[in-house]
Amino acid sequence: MTGKAIPRILIIAGSDSGGGAGIQADIKTVTMLGGHAMTAITAITAQNSLGVDAVHNVPAEIVLAQIDSVVSDFGVDAIKIGMIGSAFTARMVAERLAAMEPRVPLVFDPVMVATSGAALADEATIAAFGALMDLATVTTPNLPELTRLTGKDDPVDGALGLVSKHRCAVLVKGGHDEGEAVADALIEEDNLTSWQGTRIETEHSHGTGCTLASAIAFGLGEGRRLADAVAQARNFVRIALLEAPGLGQGHGPMGQGKVRLDVGGSPRLNQVTVTGKDYAKQVDFYTKIGLHQIVDSPENGYARFEAWGGTTFSVQIDPEEETAPTTAVYFECDDLDSRVEALARSGLVFEHGPRDQPWLWREARLRDPAGNIVFLYRAGESRRFPPWRMAEG
Repeated sequence: MTGKAIPRILIIAGSDSGGGAGIQADIKTVTMLGGHAMTAITAITAQNSLGVDAVHNVPAEIVLAQIDSVVSDFGVDAIKIGMIGSAFTARMVAERLAAMEPRVPLVFDPVMVATSGAALADEATIAAFGALMDLATVTTPNLPELTRLTGKDDPVDGALGLVSKHRCAVLVKGGHDEGEAVADALIEEDNLTSWQGTRIETEHSHGTGCTLASAIAFGLGEGRRLADAVAQARNFVRIALLEAPGLGQGHGPMGQGKVRLDVGGSPRLNQVTVTGKDYAKQVDFYTKIGLHQIVDSPENGYARFEAWGGTTFSVQIDPEEETAPTTAVYFECDDLDSRVEALARSGLVFEHGPRDQPWLWREARLRDPAGNIVFLYRAGESRRFPPWRMAEG
């Protein structure tokens, strides 16, 4: 099997021992989007959801050595810079990246303060940010960071000043603003793109800036236009906020690990719909086999379920529709044999139990109350990588 093109994203940032922000959030984000994350750690922090207890900056020469080591071997398609550690490190990293050939897209997230309020950059370091913004494709400050960088209360005026001075785009993030709506604006030298969404009320928002910047870097590394990369990244962040696991006693981590089929390349198969005649029986059947119901609309004859991995499956009730057994729906089960045994004991009738097939899947077959064919199966690596899979050049 030949190697596949995968966006190689270099992340230059600090480590968050709580796993909510920094390098840890960056790696989770790039990995979930389908990229390869490489790192140059600039600082080691001792922190959790309540705050930052200690910071140890990594010497600049070690930061540069990390950059050189991974770039010389793997190459790089895009770079994300977060917490930089010190003014000296900022200047040294800027010099090294300025000399890099070929130049690649660079996303600079000017980290100054943690979500908990702890300072992560002193005045000298913030003053050195200019050299990094000179190299950046886009800079992604939140509103307090933008004010501190520019000294201006008007975010658009401040962002325009940065665009003019550093010739980089600026993404003005509205998460720190007030109100039910959150507005973000991408200001480029010759264009302005804006997005608006409903505010997601949650305490568990640690790492939103890191996650957003890394997701943008991934999109740019894929070859997307900047506005398209930002749009994808915003979608990733919003879903990760909605999927936050609720860990910690303060500002907990987001749920990057739950963002699966909602973002990325397209087309993506996300939903299959079957027809039925009896709403209650259909809902009972698909709930019993293990799906999680997320839409309950009996008045419209519609039920929607979510399977592990983010795909959805729905039932549309139509008493006049005749079900033809020509389409089979497959649900993958790692615990196939024990699940089938339990379902059979609960009263579900299988047309055949788990059976090894020539195509290397193990399958059990049954029908839902409307007669639709349903397979429960286990395939392991043979689902995506059977021996007869077409070779990719």
